[in-house]
Amino acid sequence: MNTSKIDRYTLKQYTRLIISFFGCLLVLSIYQYTTLYFKGVVDIIFGKSFFIALFHQLGFASIVGIILVFPFNFWEKLRSTYGFNLVFGVLILLLIIEAMLISYFCTALVPLGSDLLGYSFSDIKMTVANSGGMSISLVVGILVIGGMFFGLYKVTSKYYHYISKMYPFTIILFSLFITTLFTDGKPINQNKTQYLAINLYNSSTEDTSYNSDVEYPLIKRSQTENVLGEYFDLKEEKPNIVFIMVEGLGRDFVGEGAEYEGFTPFLDELTKKSLYWENCLSNTGRTFGVIPSLFGSLPFGKSGFMELEKYPNKLTLFSILKNNGYHTSFYQGTNSSFDNVDQFLLSENVDFVLDKSGFGSKYEMQAEDAAGSSWGYPDKELFKKSMSLPRTEQPRMEVYMTISTHEPFIPPQQDFYEEKVKQILSKSSHGGKIKNVIKKNDNVFATLLYTDDALKDVFEAYKKQPNYENTIFVVTGDHRLIPIPQRNAISRFHVPLIIYSPMLKKTRKISALSSHFDVTPTILALLKGNYELKMPKRVAWMGSALDMQEEFRAIKDIPLMRNKNELKEYISGEQVFSDGSIYSLDENMDLSSSFGGSKTESKLAAFKSMNAYVTNNDKIIPDSLAIFAVQKEVFTETEMIWLNSVYNGKDSDKGYFIARDIAFDKEYDKALLLCRYILSDAPSHIDTKILTGRINVWKGDYETSIKILKECIKMNPNYIDSYSALFDVYFWSDRHKDALELIKLAEQNSSSVNEISDKIARARNQSRKKQTASTDFED
Repeated sequence: MNTSKIDRYTLKQYTRLIISFFGCLLVLSIYQYTTLYFKGVVDIIFGKSFFIALFHQLGFASIVGIILVFPFNFWEKLRSTYGFNLVFGVLILLLIIEAMLISYFCTALVPLGSDLLGYSFSDIKMTVANSGGMSISLVVGILVIGGMFFGLYKVTSKYYHYISKMYPFTIILFSLFITTLFTDGKPINQNKTQYLAINLYNSSTEDTSYNSDVEYPLIKRSQTENVLGEYFDLKEEKPNIVFIMVEGLGRDFVGEGAEYEGFTPFLDELTKKSLYWENCLSNTGRTFGVIPSLFGSLPFGKSGFMELEKYPNKLTLFSILKNNGYHTSFYQGTNSSFDNVDQFLLSENVDFVLDKSGFGSKYEMQAEDAAGSSWGYPDKELFKKSMSLPRTEQPRMEVYMTISTHEPFIPPQQDFYEEKVKQILSKSSHGGKIKNVIKKNDNVFATLLYTDDALKDVFEAYKKQPNYENTIFVVTGDHRLIPIPQRNAISRFHVPLIIYSPMLKKTRKISALSSHFDVTPTILALLKGNYELKMPKRVAWMGSALDMQEEFRAIKDIPLMRNKNELKEYISGEQVFSDGSIYSLDENMDLSSSFGGSKTESKLAAFKSMNAYVTNNDKIIPDSLAIFAVQKEVFTETEMIWLNSVYNGKDSDKGYFIARDIAFDKEYDKALLLCRYILSDAPSHIDTKILTGRINVWKGDYETSIKILKECIKMNPNYIDSYSALFDVYFWSDRHKDALELIKLAEQNSSSVNEISDKIARARNQSRKKQTASTDFED
């Protein structure tokens, strides 16, 4: 700013800054409503909601003006221009934050609130990178905001004589702010920065103290009714169970009467051949909570169960079935460290985990977005890879997590599927707003068609498996697609639940309300009713048996966590408490205003307290009931001081390089300590695990090194560095026969085997020398 003409700024210039600030907020509101209009979310730009938004933006500008006037005056009196420059910088920063939050809202259709506290820096970085990234448009946007703010400030100088005639400006600002407090605002028309600040404050100061004489309040006897028994003709051998969690698969897109019907034709047909719950709820509004809810019927913790610093003892479908002879596996095309999926699966001793690092060059990753980022492998590649893997003879529990139906919605053959969207739309009865939404989000619906095709392919592939006739399939969504407009506060939780099997004796469409909490208890009750299972006598399920009534009814208490750190919805019977308001739930899953909801609100408050108590104090189940007791790495105070001095614990990749450098300096014990610390938080970080194997051999411990590196190969059969390290160990320990076996394994599993051709040649050469020496000795 050029300040040469002004010795000291006064309230005249301060007033112009605040008015310019509001002017920029006005432009950002226009940007928000215009974006939502062209996405088909709102019907009109300059409607009632827009003017309510302006009023709230004015209120936000008012409170900012009141707060900043004091530091402005203080610094201006202390030293000329300091106060002005400080306020100018703060207002620019607030505008940039508001612009980013509005952009997030236009994508997710929900404002960023206290859930921000639930995400690590690496999670945020990965999500942003794979949802469009921090591209050049962000830099341009910041420059535009700065230029617009400065330009408006210049313009106001021409009209200040009007402003100067007003009452004292601070009184006007305060009056405007107080008025907005009594104006009802929804997320769409509230200032997003103010919404975030209030939610962060409320979340951090919320009282969740728990008062009860019951040490384990969730414990109950394992007496879930076997509601599925009459529908199955089970065989003598335990069935295989295959779960497919489909990203964003909301009920609005699947089955008869779907709001956006026609874009999941395979699943639509599958619902007619299955047990189909059309009114199932995912217990969380994002992917972070589906695994604990669906497979463990577990409470949430503060920011989602998998975000807990230390996992409490627990029972899940993984551990119970593994304890009964099942081979457990988990398949996904993304990074398993995201949302701490790898840590959760490790705590359940899952036998095999496939993630992004385990595919190899034979499989094609999802196309990169405009920022050059990719989540990983699309759904067809995921299913193709999983079906290429060998299967064991023992009964299996196989779990898939898909990713294609997630931002940025760029499926393989995108043009082909977008053309199919046009064809379906031309023949459908969709009209009005629904048709408009589909046309403006054709990439989203194209991705739905792609994923539906992928599901059809994997079911066909399973039909060719020898034990297909003894398999139970469970298909559901982790939550509803975020970018498509939602009807009400619980739409994002409303997902289909489909249980299909060749062993089904009859099908049924069920309209009663259930949730993911009910799935694990129900599956176990079915197995327990037909086989001799080692089952815990007491359990701590959040849910009960799935409700099998065909007609709609809602008789369950169901807590719903909207985002990480945002537990604001609770269903009790047909009454819904959502973000301070009470609604009635009808058979169409629509909400209408209701009264007398204090009991439901009290239930939510009681659940929050219990939820915090059991997860923070390891009070879900006692040690005696745990199948796999949670084992957490323990570090001494001295070790922690040193660890914190070399590594901040936030980036496992950086931690790996630090450990490697320490090992290169031959400080092996310290390097192993750091590796152990990294793996305690990121157990799937295979480079660190390989480094641990290498360090052990450098210390002369061949057996430990071989054991670790074999585990790395089992963990990720495609990753060539594991083979490279193990070839070195075999060479140094003179195990030429083992090296020859490793060659076969590497050539069979890894698509990058040519990268270690020199080590393979060395192993073969060593083997020939040994054979020659042996022959010479015999001669």
